[in-house]
Amino acid sequence: MNKTYNLYCDESSHLKNDGMPFMLMGYIGIPYNQLKQHKKEISNLKRSHNFKGEIKWSNVSRAKYEFYSDLIAYFFATDLFFRGIIVEKKQINEAAFEFNYDDFYFKMYYQLLHHKLSMGNTYNVYLDIKDTRSHRKVNKLKNILQYNSSIRNLQAIRSYESSLMQISDLIMGAINYRLRGLNKVIAKNKLIEKIEKESGSLLRPTPLHENKFNRFFISLK
Repeated sequence: MNKTYNLYCDESSHLKNDGMPFMLMGYIGIPYNQLKQHKKEISNLKRSHNFKGEIKWSNVSRAKYEFYSDLIAYFFATDLFFRGIIVEKKQINEAAFEFNYDDFYFKMYYQLLHHKLSMGNTYNVYLDIKDTRSHRKVNKLKNILQYNSSIRNLQAIRSYESSLMQISDLIMGAINYRLRGLNKVIAKNKLIEKIEKESGSLLRPTPLHENKFNRFFISLK
């Protein structure tokens, strides 16, 4: 039976000269017919914890830990799913013939989306508006993915408008933090432990067929 899914995409430390060792791209996926219910449940969760503002990895703290802990528990208890790709930037060969970082960036987005989309379903893909280049990014991705008839809609939205896109930021932040070996914030360490209890070590990839929490480490060697 054909199903429709919304995919909320985000990226972390993806800029060429940001000094960060890893590039991450990922999305939170959700069955379209459950969208209103999930939005309602997440709003209720925020209200019960008196949580204000955006859901962000950078905002995880001792004072807000219980909210983030319950949010992660909610993710694993529901039909929400995550896919992320990780690139170690030192593997990128910028000296390669005709290398272009923008082209590489879009190739990684292709890797993120292409391998897990089923032609038997349809998808609405949403990207985070980060700067004035966001609409060009959308048009470029539309051209790259135009062959894929399962993508019904691809557009940019602002992350503060979407709690689901914010959860993508949260999970990618946890992966990035773990990859970099950071452990100074106790609340972040505890949240990572909670995620790893459910999904396995964030330092390791998952099989392609893993649907709940899929991680793909791209090797460029």
